[in-house]
Amino acid sequence: MQTIKYVPVNDIKSFIETFYNKMGTPIDHAKICSDVMIESDLRGIESHGIGRLYYYYVRLKSGQHKVITEPKIIKETQTTALIDGNHGLGMVLGKQAMNLAIEKAKKYGMGSVAVRNSTHFGIAGYYPSMAISEDMIGMTVTNARPSAAPTFGVTPLLGTNPIAFGVPTDEPFPFLFDAATPITQRGKIETYLRESKSAPEGWVIDQSNNYLTDPKEILEKLPKREAAFLPLGGKGESLGGHKGYGLGVIVEILSASLQSGAFLTSLSGLDEDGEKVPFRVGHFFMAINIEAFVPPAEFKK
Repeated sequence: MQTIKYVPVNDIKSFIETFYNKMGTPIDHAKICSDVMIESDLRGIESHGIGRLYYYYVRLKSGQHKVITEPKIIKETQTTALIDGNHGLGMVLGKQAMNLAIEKAKKYGMGSVAVRNSTHFGIAGYYPSMAISEDMIGMTVTNARPSAAPTFGVTPLLGTNPIAFGVPTDEPFPFLFDAATPITQRGKIETYLRESKSAPEGWVIDQSNNYLTDPKEILEKLPKREAAFLPLGGKGESLGGHKGYGLGVIVEILSASLQSGAFLTSLSGLDEDGEKVPFRVGHFFMAINIEAFVPPAEFKK
């Protein structure tokens, strides 16, 4: 029987803050990373919480993620902005970008911010939640290193490319959708490995289009592009796999084309010689001020 041990939330938050701060991250940015990561665990999303801390440690040590986040606004209008993240911490860049989108939406009704040269930013659902708290609609998408195969393909080209969308309601909780566009994502496989469980059949395929269920084998083959997640709907078109693939492509466009950023296999984190380089991830954030359309109370009802 599995033994569950509970640790006070504030102890975990303090531990994560200390980790980032010791790595060289300013304490205010360390607190942001801690807040995003612990929010994942509190929502029951174990794949993106403290279980991911070693993942970030490896990337910080290798230089793929910079410990200091120094974004630069490349272009800006009243309702839009393009930010170069300079390979800083994705969670810090994500919060800054969504705050900017919200600020623009307060003034002009809508705000959209695109980010390039970023890194993994934790759970996508964290950022629409920021808009929700301001009585706004929030949406966030991001691309990622290649891990998902196109419909009828076996080679990983697209990332897990999540879509997150949230709105305030008159219920105790908002409506918040946060999901990857393949059937699953790498963090879930990492969770199965830690728990010594097999992944369900139908999630992952190898280069011969056969299903893989051993999490250790999957995690070893994904970086080598010898395994791939299937899009939502699974193989082929019979169960709608082409729809999951299409959603993944939409996310890729919003996360790369508006940014003049990297896409598909350019996000692998490796150069032509197999040496580690920054991932060059892209994000897109949108905030819509409900009050610009209808009274918030009416919308919520």
